[in-house]
Amino acid sequence: MTDMRAGRFFSYAQNLEDYHLALLLADVERGFYIDVGGGHAVADNVSFWFYEKGWRGIVVEPQATIAAAYRIVRPRDVTVEALCGAEAGEAVLFQAERFHGLSTTVKANAEAAGAAGVATVERRLPVTTLKDLAATHAPGAIDFLKIDVEGAEASVLAGNDWTRIRPRVVVVEAVAPWTMADRSADFAPILTANGYHDVWFDGLNRFYLAEEEMHRASRLPSEPTPWDAVLHLGEYGPAHRDTGHPDHALAIRLDPDLLGRLAVMEAAELGPRLPAGLAPGDEATRAALARIATMFDGGYVVEED
Repeated sequence: MTDMRAGRFFSYAQNLEDYHLALLLADVERGFYIDVGGGHAVADNVSFWFYEKGWRGIVVEPQATIAAAYRIVRPRDVTVEALCGAEAGEAVLFQAERFHGLSTTVKANAEAAGAAGVATVERRLPVTTLKDLAATHAPGAIDFLKIDVEGAEASVLAGNDWTRIRPRVVVVEAVAPWTMADRSADFAPILTANGYHDVWFDGLNRFYLAEEEMHRASRLPSEPTPWDAVLHLGEYGPAHRDTGHPDHALAIRLDPDLLGRLAVMEAAELGPRLPAGLAPGDEATRAALARIATMFDGGYVVEED
């Protein structure tokens, strides 16, 4: 969304990744993305800004509750409830409780989470590959590929056929969980060997451009954009309390007991609970409800009052 009062970019992403991708792909009106490790459907999400602009894509999200929200909030996307790796098969996900962004297939990272007090539960899940996802669901050109899988990025990249499937931009989380040490050496050789150039580092992610897309590199700023240069959903308080929240007027008209479930309620249940004039099948309404829910459904982890 765009905050019409200020005319400023409204970011959802953790580190303004959506803003910088929008700079790189400013000439693409209705694009296509693959988002591996989608996380929450709205909060700290890299692809939601594009979805609101009419884009669509493939979201790979192995955590069942989160995947269910994608299917409701983002019906134009193909949501694949699985892991993504070098080969199709099965693998164990160490699913973090409450802190969903720490879920990982890397046992050492799960152990580090446990040492910090974050419990994980082991789930055995199917594994798909980038090449299979693209062959089945991509319409043609892929404008960006984003990967955030808490340490297994190299495995995801190894599962692509780079001669046939060439996203214009690839964004990969490049720092280790907990230590924030640069670990791009784990996956960079796969990209460079397949004609991709490391053009930018935002302190968290590395941005790569395909050789044939290098003309886009000059669109990036010389340094990471300051946080306050854009508006960000995470800067607002709970929508029903924060009068500046873009969805405050709607939030105060909703039953407070529903706020944590808004992103996963089916239309038949939600419809009768909405204010007059709003339809549960309307995408803008669904987006607003999902933004409201972020403070209550684990999108943003906040301290209880």
